[in-house]
Amino acid sequence: MGRLFGTDGVRGLANEELTPVLAMQLGQAGAYVLTKEKEHKPTIMVGCDTRISGDMLANALMAGACSVGANCIYVGVMPTPAVAYLTQKYKVDAGVVISASHNPMEFNGIKFFDGEGYKLPDAMEDEIEALIRNNMQGVKFPTGAGVGKVKYRTDAREEYINHSITSVNVDLQGMKIVVDCAEGASYYTSVEALKELGANVVAIHTNPDGVNINANCGSTHMEELQARVVAEKAQVGLAFDGDADRLLAVDENGKMVDGDQIMAIVGNHMRKQGKLKNDVIVATVMSNLGFFLMAEKNGIKVEQTKVGDRYVLERMKEIGASLGGEQSGHVIFLDENTTGDGLLSALHLLQVMVETGEKLSQLATIMDVMPQALVNAKVANHKKDHYMEYPEIASAIKAITDKFAGEGRVLIRPSGTEPMVRVMIEGKDQAQIQKEAEDLANLIQEIMF
Repeated sequence: MGRLFGTDGVRGLANEELTPVLAMQLGQAGAYVLTKEKEHKPTIMVGCDTRISGDMLANALMAGACSVGANCIYVGVMPTPAVAYLTQKYKVDAGVVISASHNPMEFNGIKFFDGEGYKLPDAMEDEIEALIRNNMQGVKFPTGAGVGKVKYRTDAREEYINHSITSVNVDLQGMKIVVDCAEGASYYTSVEALKELGANVVAIHTNPDGVNINANCGSTHMEELQARVVAEKAQVGLAFDGDADRLLAVDENGKMVDGDQIMAIVGNHMRKQGKLKNDVIVATVMSNLGFFLMAEKNGIKVEQTKVGDRYVLERMKEIGASLGGEQSGHVIFLDENTTGDGLLSALHLLQVMVETGEKLSQLATIMDVMPQALVNAKVANHKKDHYMEYPEIASAIKAITDKFAGEGRVLIRPSGTEPMVRVMIEGKDQAQIQKEAEDLANLIQEIMF
């Protein structure tokens, strides 16, 4: 059995890999590790996205937490950034989100936040995992009044909306916005926030039924939103993922604006206003080459990390950065929240549009997007970290790297959340890099599946 925790908590096929028993164990071990230094009876806040397995896993996890003496506050369907914010606002001891983000509905995940709203460091995750593997050895299970209890709250989402719209000073009167909520956790919060700021909101995919989350909608399937923006003659389209911690946008012509472009637009605006701390943005190795060229041209420093918004966040905290994120749309505004926040990202992007009076298509020209090809190779999950141990794969990677040296980039990495190896090639000719990426991904899949 490999490591339980990936780059974004524990993920798996709900009720097969991520079972109620494992959720209960994670509740027990997580509550114990996160609160063992506390003198008082600890409290953990729990929220979930809209997938059908959410209640099953949330209740199992809360049962586990209560069994080691922790109380739980269940806030129900809530964006991941909302749980992170509310965890610190209410000064509870930890937060948990039951979500598999952008993954298909049959998957689910469990991710923890500490009392400050930050994702856990690897060492703490390892401690939780070790307790589970050792059958909770050394942990006391209280009886009687020592057992924890669950409190249910349905009003917390309003507090997250209020926090978001007071964090970014923008008036959206007269702006028509199409919002794709991915049948996910933002189906209420994002729509209400934009309406409160005066926007004319056309909301799509806001009727979650437990099984339609991310299904041909949201930030992983942009086609419908792109067409709708043009048909509605809207100024902008906004696409969230299932748990609303990421945002992608669509300009008035129906063209996608990704996380790199959003960071470039907002980051440069912040720099001009003296609000970009140390004139630095933290990005990952997956950011487009055009992003780095934009930064150099505009006097912005870029700190690179490995892929995963948790690593972006760690580096931001280390160097005191206020902005960081990923091409995929996880953008972190650390002065306002402790994790990627799709709603805050949207409001900051809209603020730039309002304050400059420019269309999104104009703003997006701040960076030239270099052609990229990204192809996923399905592999056995226990093998995904070992792709370089196969001589044929290592040889093929070297050959392609040599071929594109000086004219592009080749990046191969295992997914942190899925049984895949991702092949990314960046270069001048889209057709060429697409073929090279597909050929290499097919080779990896044939050998490692």
